Amino acid sequence: MKTPVVIGIGSIQQKDSFEMLDEALILMEKATHKAIKDTTNNKIVDYIDQIQIPKGYWKYRDPGKWIANRNNIKSAKTSVTKIGVLQQNLINSACKDIADGKIRASLIVGGEARYKKILALKEKKDFIETELNTNPDFYVKADHELQIQEEQDELGLMAVGYYAILESAYRARNKLSIQKHKKKIGEMYEAFSKIAEANPDGWLDKKISSRDIMEASKSNPLQSFPYNKLHCTSWNVNQASAMIICNEDVADHLGIPIDKRVYPLASSETNHMIATIQRPSLGRSLGLNLAVKFIKDICKDNNIKPNLYELYSCFPIAVQMFSDSLGLSTKQTKTVTGGMSFAGGPLNNYVIHSTVKVLNEIRDNHSKIGLVTGVSGMMTKQSLALWAKKPLINFITKDVTEDAQLNEAPIPMSKKIEGKATILGYTFFHDDNNNLKAVIYSEDSQKKRKVLISNDKEILKSMGEEEWVGKKISFKGKYLVS
Repeated sequence: MKTPVVIGIGSIQQKDSFEMLDEALILMEKATHKAIKDTTNNKIVDYIDQIQIPKGYWKYRDPGKWIANRNNIKSAKTSVTKIGVLQQNLINSACKDIADGKIRASLIVGGEARYKKILALKEKKDFIETELNTNPDFYVKADHELQIQEEQDELGLMAVGYYAILESAYRARNKLSIQKHKKKIGEMYEAFSKIAEANPDGWLDKKISSRDIMEASKSNPLQSFPYNKLHCTSWNVNQASAMIICNEDVADHLGIPIDKRVYPLASSETNHMIATIQRPSLGRSLGLNLAVKFIKDICKDNNIKPNLYELYSCFPIAVQMFSDSLGLSTKQTKTVTGGMSFAGGPLNNYVIHSTVKVLNEIRDNHSKIGLVTGVSGMMTKQSLALWAKKPLINFITKDVTEDAQLNEAPIPMSKKIEGKATILGYTFFHDDNNNLKAVIYSEDSQKKRKVLISNDKEILKSMGEEEWVGKKISFKGKYLVS
């Protein structure tokens, strides 16, 4: 086996006028330049056999080939990984290919330029992307859809509503009142904002109080109860990050300094896909627990003690589910970036950014052992990865999907037209007509699932003040009637 090691990292962030901002393609190339330079030996380009890029909002077919041609990377096969695939999977597959001797080095890079797009809209300017119409060598995509039609009909494709419903189920299971729960996640995110403020790669440049996070306002509008804007990942950034992973023999041959090297120790992932409404338990994940157990067992068997955490933070429920599964205390710091609301959460490549940040922290403090987590979909898939300054064990990775599939099956959907049901989770938000609408996940008398809605103002008011998870209700068609 070959030993995979990260030898080059690079991140870039731009906050400037429209004319001075780059499109995503240029951002990714600049991050690649930084990673190549960071290795201290530009000859690393002769060994890069693979370029992996997670798909973003951009329209380029194959940015990897464009970057390769401009940077004298001659032998690399390119891939674009579509939304719905864990970002950690790119790192896992590169490390496994290196360990198996299939490739010598891999460049993984991702970036977004939505901030430039937003300024274009505000300033009524044209945003023009470079046209790249040649396909990559490989497209990687998920096997199944992330939600079913009944969910899409009421929640659309935006993630916030799905996560908000999971949050409500988590709140009820932990017997927190709505106010105590709002205070809890507000204080957690205030702490995140302080970390982002001190992070030179973070998008936010000031801390935000828990009250300002908790309370909906003109600058912090409701997105989907209990989430306001500041609870949600921030996509509108100009950011890119890159990392170069190679086998240790290449690093030795090129004379890469020891202080540049950081090693992947172990990784796990679950790709067990169940639509949110059909999960046996909202706010819990068997696949996540299996993936965590694998990492915990590795740590226990090898006396490895993680002390640096970056928990995926698209929405507060993701942080809480990872934290609970890992057994972390409320006092333990759960991010080095400051989280996706404040450090910036570019679509489909944040794990590259967070991993680069963790690797940099490990370089600065060799006693640190980092644990980075990731999510895809509606808290559908999860991943974990352990990193250290030394190769404490041979790299090992496991996909626990089959184990999860054997022990967790989707709950069938109800065909009842009317009847009684129990609320499992809910949220409310402003619909396309700016009217408040509640979406309720429920279980009928036959223990089958149903998506319900309500526009009743009294019900909506009550849902924002007292807990409705667990309530027995009546429905007719798709409406909660009492």
